[in-house]
Amino acid sequence: MNEATLARKLSQGSRLALNQAIDAYTPYLTTVVWHTVGPTASAEDVEEIISDVFLALWSHRANLCPELGLKSWLAAAARNKAIDRLRAAPPAHLPLDEASEAGSVTPEEDLEQRMFAAVLRQAVEDLPPPDGQLVFRYYYEEEKLKDIAKDLGLSVPAAKSRLLRARRKLKEVLTRGGLANDTVG
Repeated sequence: MNEATLARKLSQGSRLALNQAIDAYTPYLTTVVWHTVGPTASAEDVEEIISDVFLALWSHRANLCPELGLKSWLAAAARNKAIDRLRAAPPAHLPLDEASEAGSVTPEEDLEQRMFAAVLRQAVEDLPPPDGQLVFRYYYEEEKLKDIAKDLGLSVPAAKSRLLRARRKLKEVLTRGGLANDTVG
């Protein structure tokens, strides 16, 4: 069943459509949530966030626009629920001797860093092909540029040029969002 049909059936109150949406989109939403909350979240936290997303979907089913489908709505809801969870989470308590060794990062700074990382990751995923793959593999997976270029059918100079343009694009996107700092670009 395509997204528009599924959204239409959901807006009509079909519980079968809800079950189909859960089956179809849970793996995708799990990835979205993990990228947003990072490694600090437990599997149970991720499951709860995803459950909250599907509860929100059911609650707002009458407002769905079938022409727009579900994937983008669900992804936005998952990111928002995950960020809400991060904001609501109490800071971790460390014993005093461990706290002095942990450094000077406050919980607010840690949250800000994780949110920046999530926004940056989404901006990388939004880059057109092959730029998104190039940036992801080079910076996130730390592959060698010559190997990535070969796999993508590019020369190394072309890959370097695309990487430079992609970094500039990411900086532009993050600057527009008020998130750029000296680490991008």
